[in-house]
Amino acid sequence: MFSRLLLTALALCCSGFAQTGSSAIENLDKAWIKALLSRDAATLDRLLSKDLIYAHASGVVDTKSEYIEKLRSGRQVYKTLDQKNVSVRLHGDSAVTHSWARVTGVSPQGPFDDKIMMIHVWVKSGSNWQLAAHQTTRVDKLP
Repeated sequence: MFSRLLLTALALCCSGFAQTGSSAIENLDKAWIKALLSRDAATLDRLLSKDLIYAHASGVVDTKSEYIEKLRSGRQVYKTLDQKNVSVRLHGDSAVTHSWARVTGVSPQGPFDDKIMMIHVWVKSGSNWQLAAHQTTRVDKLP
């Protein structure tokens, strides 16, 4: 009986630890994608750091308020964002994700259909993680 309780407690502990690690960060990237596609400004406001650096593959760099306003106004619209090969590196109260994606939509520069490599820097502030930096680079092909 005691060993069963100990094993159950250990399993709960370990599953909680995993969720606070890499899988939690991957879930944040997924929440960010969902918010982009649905133009959910409220969720983005919670996910994005107040001093966000948002560097697009086009070379345009936005602040948090500039980026959310582009989405809210419809000047920046994402139709698809298919992320793959996500890797996560944890560094104390920060985490870096690296991934590849195909992204389509319309920006102030016009329609786009890009293959990109993407890096996110997530930082923990209190008990919440927020996206502090986003950088994409166009690539010729996806892995």
